Amino acid sequence: MLNQQLDKTWIADHIPHQGNMCLLDRVQTWDQANISCIASSHREADNPLCAHEQLGIACGIEYAAQAMAVHGALSAPISSHRPKVGYLVSVRGVNMYVTRLDDIAADLLVTATCIMANESNMLYEFSVSANKQILLEGRAAVVLNADSL
Repeated sequence: MLNQQLDKTWIADHIPHQGNMCLLDRVQTWDQANISCIASSHREADNPLCAHEQLGIACGIEYAAQAMAVHGALSAPISSHRPKVGYLVSVRGVNMYVTRLDDIAADLLVTATCIMANESNMLYEFSVSANKQILLEGRAAVVLNADSL
């Protein structure tokens, strides 16, 4: 994996999520198939995904989706002016090992691996962990440039 450190400002400039909806702090490592990101926003009281004063574990899917979006931006050909827009269309095989994210003291490690890609679709495996304990894992399907299909 490449050891390129990319911060929250870079991430916000390359994905649609802005302000406190940009959940990731930095890219730890990435290559053509994999990405690992760090996040601390799960501990913030103003996290926009909080409901009833807690951040449920299912919100980890959004963290993974943002990591996939960052991976798409990083993997886009240098000649492209903008990366393809991706839409999360399904998640499968999701396993949740805790009930909440907001009570996790450690930073989150959000990883995604592209296991299939073509011009209009991508399939990723993802996980969210903290202190080497997997909190959430699954697969996600992404449709690219759905407007052109």
